[in-house]
Amino acid sequence: MGEYLLGIDAGNTVIKAVIFDLQGKEIAAAAEEGHSRMPRPGHVERGLDELWQNARLVIASCLKQAGISPAEIAAIGCAGHGNGLYALDKAGDPLLGIQSIDTRASALVEEWQAAGVGDRTYPIGQQRPWPAQTPTLMAWLKRHQPEMFARIGTVFLCKDFIVNRLTGERVSEVSDMIGCGLLHVAERRYDRSLMLAYGLEEAFDTLPRLLESAEIAGHVSEKAAAETGLKAGTPVIAGLFDVIASALGSGVARTGAASIIAGTWSINQVVIDRPALDGPVFMSSSFDHERYMAIESSATSAANLEWIVREFFADERPDGRSPFELCSELAGSVAPVDDNPHYHPYVYGAQQDGNARAGFYGVGGWHTKAHLLHAVFEGVAFGHRWHIDNLRRAGARFDEAVLSGGGSRSAVWPQIFADVLGVPVSVARSRETGALGAAIAAGIGVGLFGGFEAGAAAMTEVVRSYQPNPQLKALYDRRYALHRDIVDAMTPIWKRLASSAPV
Repeated sequence: MGEYLLGIDAGNTVIKAVIFDLQGKEIAAAAEEGHSRMPRPGHVERGLDELWQNARLVIASCLKQAGISPAEIAAIGCAGHGNGLYALDKAGDPLLGIQSIDTRASALVEEWQAAGVGDRTYPIGQQRPWPAQTPTLMAWLKRHQPEMFARIGTVFLCKDFIVNRLTGERVSEVSDMIGCGLLHVAERRYDRSLMLAYGLEEAFDTLPRLLESAEIAGHVSEKAAAETGLKAGTPVIAGLFDVIASALGSGVARTGAASIIAGTWSINQVVIDRPALDGPVFMSSSFDHERYMAIESSATSAANLEWIVREFFADERPDGRSPFELCSELAGSVAPVDDNPHYHPYVYGAQQDGNARAGFYGVGGWHTKAHLLHAVFEGVAFGHRWHIDNLRRAGARFDEAVLSGGGSRSAVWPQIFADVLGVPVSVARSRETGALGAAIAAGIGVGLFGGFEAGAAAMTEVVRSYQPNPQLKALYDRRYALHRDIVDAMTPIWKRLASSAPV
């Protein structure tokens, strides 16, 4: 058996391939940025042909950099962003890719809330409908684009499309399917009553064959081998919902451990022993056969900084530093005080309100762009705190967290997280935690590790730790309370803005 594992991580914007040795050391890595289409306000789509083309490029580049024989790769694991909607037509050809930051179905969610649909779905699937949820998008298509809906042959998730292109198999697995509200969580199976609740009973047969995350889904086909440079016959596992993969790749594998991911999405999750808590949470997923992940999340995290950089700092590279490094340095130059501006990180809406919009508040003529950047960093952390508070109210218990995602690379953001959340925050060695988690699961699938905890212990390591500053607790409590008051005040305004936008 080979001595390397290939992990693929397909996010909303970037797809990465990383080759690891069995101690978790990165041997080679490659990334390609995709292009989102926004044909109408709230609609965020991608071309599936481009997604596969980018996957081929990063795999081939990774193999070339590593300088190893493809036969030395023992197995391949894929992770990808959850929810959204990725579909093949009835012939198995690419049909549609909707990303998980899409908000077109916000009005449908409001309608379902009034009708109590979530009261029917939550006891079974541990999730209430929300705008970019896979079955919600399916129902939106059924209502607004029935011709497209009728063409769907298979519905699955982002990483499942990559697995399909590699192996020819139409499969998904429990972590992603629980995460998008399509499984009976306690029984780990599809449930017709869920599809009935969503009004999708006729689409039950579009759901793919269901596997456990570390099960072998198939093997690299001759066609995929020719397109990527991989060895035909290499095992490909079913894979992981990327938030689960990132938790695993940051070393979070024991009950009570917490993972915070500051990426496109604000991901806040705690490993639990049973598939339900004492109160509701946004989402659940599967961690392994025995344990689950309680998740609170929304598209309100580092995507806000990506937007700021793209629109205002893309060409600024003083002393060769990246625009992200520059923004981090500027944010870190501002001391936290009550007079600082506030920012709400809703450039792609909010989990609790698909109509929400981003905004700066309390800006004075004496504030600089450094103050505005500090507000973005702080506002994103406040968004995470809202989710963390929901987890705690539901009974999830933890006293420290591992931070991963793009936000963990900042020199100042992890400390802001520690201060805002009031818990110690650590950062794992690997920056590519999603790809590493997928690789760990691949190792489990071919018998290199005995389970998730053993794989995480072998391939992960903490390299930085941050303690909360107790002197800032009262300040951040005040600012967070005001942050939430502004949300309450703006909610009806956001609804009025949304009602004036074209459908």
